[in-house]
Amino acid sequence: MLELKKTEVRFIPNVTSFQLPQEFLIVGAAVTNGLFDTLQDGPCTLAELADKTGADQRALWVVVEALVALGYLKHEASSISLTGEAYSIFYDENSEQYVGFGFMHAYNLMSSWLQLPRVMESGKPVARKRAGLQLKSFIRAMSRNAAQGATEIVAYCLKDLPQNPGVLDVGGGPLTYALVFVEKGAEVTILDTPEVVDLMLPELDPGLPINMVKGDFTVALPRGPYDLVYLGNVCHIYGEKENRKLFLEAAAELNQGGRIVVNDMIRGTGVRAAVFGVNMLVNTESGGTWTYNQYKTWLEDAGFDVTPISEIAGRQLITGIKK
Repeated sequence: MLELKKTEVRFIPNVTSFQLPQEFLIVGAAVTNGLFDTLQDGPCTLAELADKTGADQRALWVVVEALVALGYLKHEASSISLTGEAYSIFYDENSEQYVGFGFMHAYNLMSSWLQLPRVMESGKPVARKRAGLQLKSFIRAMSRNAAQGATEIVAYCLKDLPQNPGVLDVGGGPLTYALVFVEKGAEVTILDTPEVVDLMLPELDPGLPINMVKGDFTVALPRGPYDLVYLGNVCHIYGEKENRKLFLEAAAELNQGGRIVVNDMIRGTGVRAAVFGVNMLVNTESGGTWTYNQYKTWLEDAGFDVTPISEIAGRQLITGIKK
C-alpha cells in the first residue's frame, strides 16, 4: 500500500533547470568514446585520436573543438592534449579538484529518464542492464557517495556492539563501508551480485577479514550469525514484499540484541527522496523511496524494536534491534 506524506517545506520550482545540459552530454560522450583515457596516455593528432577511439574524424573535430572551448583539452599546432584542470578532475586522486568518472552513472541514467512519459503510461521500467563501463561508473558513483561520511556512519553502526563484531554488508560490493568496518575491528561478509563481486574482488587485499559472496538478497542471505546487518542504499531497489522478506531473513541471521541499520533516502523528509523515487520508477520493477512509518512497520513485523531516524553525516539511518 502506497503511503503519501505532505512535505512541510515549500519549495519554489527551479526554472533555471529548464536547459539542455550540453557540457555534461559532451563530456559524457567523450568519456564513453574513450577520448580522455586515450589522451591520458599522451597527446595525439586528430587523425591519431580518431584511429585510436574509432570515431569519425569530422565528428571528432567538432567535439574536440567544443572540449577545447570548455577547458578540457588543448589544441596546439596539430597536437591535442588534456588540460591540467581536466587531468586533475578525472585522474589525479590527490587533487582537490578530483571527481573521477563517478558522474557517468548519472550520464548513463539519462536514456532511462528520457523515457519517463512511456513509463508513466505503462507503469513498467525501462529495460536496461549494467555491464562494462556502465557497471564501473555505477560502482565509482556509489563509492564516491558512500565515502562522504562513511567513518561517522560506521562508528554509529558499531556503537555498543561486541569487539570484533560480525557484519553483513548487503550490496557492499564497492567496498567503501566494508573497509571502514574492518578498520574499526569488524569481520565483514559482503553480499552482492556476481558481476560486482567479479569486478571488485581483484581490488580486495586478501589479508583483510572480508568475505565477498555472490548472490541475490531477494533469494537468500549468507548464513550468520551476525551482530550487524547493514543495508546501505539497497531498500529503495525493491518494494514492500522484497523488503519485508529481507528484514525477516536479516532477523534470522542476527544474534539476539543484534541490529539492522537501513541507510537510505526516507520519503516525506524532503525533495531529494521524492525525486529519487522517480529514478526508481524508471529503473526498477517495484523500487521506490519509503516513509519512516513504512520501514518501522516492516521492521517491527520482522521482530525488531525500531529507533527514530538518526541524521548521521547528512544521511538518514533507521536502526532496528532484534528482540
